[in-house]
This record gives sequence, C-alpha cells and structure tokens, in this order.
Amino acid sequence: MGREKITLKTNAEILLMREAGLITGRALEAVKNVIVPGISTLELDAIAEATIESFGAKSNFKLVAGYHHTICASINDEVVHGIPSKDRILAAGDIISIDCGAITPAGWNGDAAFSFVVPGGDEAVSAKRQALSDACEASLWAGIAALATATRLNEVGRAVEKSIRNSGRYGILQDYIGHGVGRSMHEDPAVFNYQTRDLGPVVEPGLVIAIEPMITVGSEKVRVLADEWTISTKDGSDGSHWEHTVALHAGGIWVLTAEDGGEACLSVYGVKPVPVNL
Repeated sequence: MGREKITLKTNAEILLMREAGLITGRALEAVKNVIVPGISTLELDAIAEATIESFGAKSNFKLVAGYHHTICASINDEVVHGIPSKDRILAAGDIISIDCGAITPAGWNGDAAFSFVVPGGDEAVSAKRQALSDACEASLWAGIAALATATRLNEVGRAVEKSIRNSGRYGILQDYIGHGVGRSMHEDPAVFNYQTRDLGPVVEPGLVIAIEPMITVGSEKVRVLADEWTISTKDGSDGSHWEHTVALHAGGIWVLTAEDGGEACLSVYGVKPVPVNL
C-alpha cells in the first residue's frame, strides 16, 4: 500500500466511465428482475450478456483469461466467482450474489455486484440471509460515504469494517478486496474492506475505485472449489457480495454504476453525489 501506480482520471474520462457503469448497472437490474425459483444461473448469464450488448458494449469478465461468462453467480456458501451453469437451478430461499462488468467500445470499464434472496422458502432461513445481504450492502454504502471526505484510502476500509461489526457477528473475507477501475477492470489501488495499519494512498480527485465488501455468516475462511474459480466458505456458512464503481472528482463523489449516482442510499449519510462537469 502507498506504492501503487494509481491512474487518476480526468472529468472527461469519468464521464466515459459513467457510460460503462450505467450499462453494468442495467445488466444487473435486468438479472435481478428475473430471479425466481427454477431459473438457472446460465439463463441469468445470457440475460446479462444480451443487456450489455444491446447498449453496444461487451462483457469485460469474458476478457479475463480462462473465464467464459458475463456474470459470476455465487449461491449460498459460495461468496464470489461462482460460474454460471445450466445445472445450477435457483431454489426458493437461496441467496445469490451476481457480479458483472461491461467494457465500452472506447475501452472503459464498469464493475458492480449485488446479493438477492430468492423469494419463497423457509421464512427463518430467508430472514437470516436477508439480514446478511442487508449488512453487506450497508457496509458498501458506508464505505462509499467515507470516500467523500477521506484523505487516505483506508478510511474506506475502516468505515466498511465498522458498519459490518455494528450489524452483527459476520466474517469479512481477507484476501478478496476492492480495486481501482479504468481502462482495465482491475487496477491499482487495493481497496480493503477492513482497517489496516497502513492508511493507504492519499485520496485525490480522479480516483475511481470498486468498493466491494464480501462477508459471511460464519468464519471468513474460504476455499477455492475444483472449478478453480468459485470461492466458498470452509464452514459452509452463507456469503454475500455487494459492489459499486465510484469516482471521486473535485466536486465530490459519483457512483458510476448506480442509476441515480448513489443519491438515495447516500442521503442517509448526509452525502449528495455530484456528477462531473467538463
């Protein structure tokens, strides 16, 4: 930390990234709207790809070496990087995390994720999974709000961790963290979801990052499954993953992957997102 090669974006570049962010967000919304018991994760993948391509963009997940899908679909004890399959059929009460990204013809990237509890199923189980998702989402917005006034980047991680701890006894994944976004989907700097000794890089206008907390109901210890992609909890506990791409500019912050720029969720923190001006 502190030695990353951070590429700051101009206002014009942030506007181009907004296009990639909106396409990413709309693909995720299209997926969320069709999640019901009985649908396969491969069907969700096809919907995300069709949505992205309808806006003239492409899946940036498919540009990752060895990965051949538009989304990651992680169910229950799978926290992140689950591979879509025609054999992965959603059941009532499942918690699923969908991660997705788009790259525009101009070469700019968006990256975002959400968790969702499939309607139906056992009420007690669904309620526990919804609480997990709510805690993860709240920590995401706490981190985004912290970025608005941060001077060093790990103020974001500190805010994310504090929010999670205030929500309950949840495990925070240690080795899977947020990152910079730009011409590449994954750039410097590292964006931790917990407080570190190092305060991290100085926060400057032009910084664009993906904040993405990943938490579990149980232990934070995870394993990579035999497919060499899916990250699952070792103790079998449920996981949740939320993410947005956020830009900081001279006028404030702007959530590039949220249709309203983050206004509705940031209002709780007294933060108002500000679109960039050329």
